[in-house]
Amino acid sequence: MSFFARAPYKSEVSMFIDELKARKPSLESEQRAGRELLWDRSLDRQALQAWDKARVPQQPYVYQTKSS
Repeated sequence: MSFFARAPYKSEVSMFIDELKARKPSLESEQRAGRELLWDRSLDRQALQAWDKARVPQQPYVYQTKSS
């Protein structure tokens, strides 16, 4: 064993997460299912292109009203 070797360290957060996963084995699959609801979606490319075309350019100074 090396002179500089340290004892294996595990933080309180890591121990909490390991304990939580041991108590509830389905936790990770539930997290993945929740992620699929919000983030893992296929995009409608035509709708995105239409959105970009319909965009109105912003004025350099947003709060200034046009005085003609």
